Amino acid sequence: MAKRKRHKKHEEHVDESWLIPYADLLTLLLALFIVLFASSSVDVQKFQAIASAFNNEMEGGSGVLDFPSPVSNPSMSETEEQENLKAADQKELQEMQEKMTAYIKENNLQDKVETTLNGEGLLLRIRDNVLFNSGEAEIQPVHLKNVQEISKLLVMDIPRSIIISGHTDNLPISTAQFDSNWELSAMRAVNFMKEILKNEQLDPRLFSAKGYGEYQPIASNDTADGRAQNRRVEILILPQGETDQSTNSSIQ
Repeated sequence: MAKRKRHKKHEEHVDESWLIPYADLLTLLLALFIVLFASSSVDVQKFQAIASAFNNEMEGGSGVLDFPSPVSNPSMSETEEQENLKAADQKELQEMQEKMTAYIKENNLQDKVETTLNGEGLLLRIRDNVLFNSGEAEIQPVHLKNVQEISKLLVMDIPRSIIISGHTDNLPISTAQFDSNWELSAMRAVNFMKEILKNEQLDPRLFSAKGYGEYQPIASNDTADGRAQNRRVEILILPQGETDQSTNSSIQ
């Protein structure tokens, strides 16, 4: 009797192994779209937290989100620190202005000395007749005490650059000592600065002296009062961190 041949019937199965990486890819894409959507908001901290958590789940140690944040903002601590420094700097300038104003009132100098606090810094403006005789650059001995008191007001907790500038009216000058208002204004600024720096609490490296002649008037030179206002010495106390970048004629 002939043996029957038994034929095993093999069922053919579709290879479904590709579904696993395909599912992983879809999961990654979904996660990526979620992260991109989240990063569209300004909340950088949340974005970084999501990126960190997502990368921790990735194998191989290099995550798909290992790239710089698309929003380049300083950390909150750095921003707060900058704001605090700026506020402290402004507060000290205001305190200095108050001290100067009190000194001006105590010595009845309201019509000869004034202060201004603006974006450039704290400005102390002194009319020339408080310091000098007409056409001269040497400080009158009777006014040396005022200069010494002003120098005390310039002692600060936060170091700042200070610019001392001399200014004249537009009336020409030609003497044995000075050929022009340029030289007169510059020499007045230098002599005033030298007297200020006799205060050993001040750092000479932070000071510069400039002579502008008649070229930066604050009033009209057509009247005697206007010319008197233009003849002046100014002390400009710069905000913390700023330095004198001017290239105008100066003696430093």
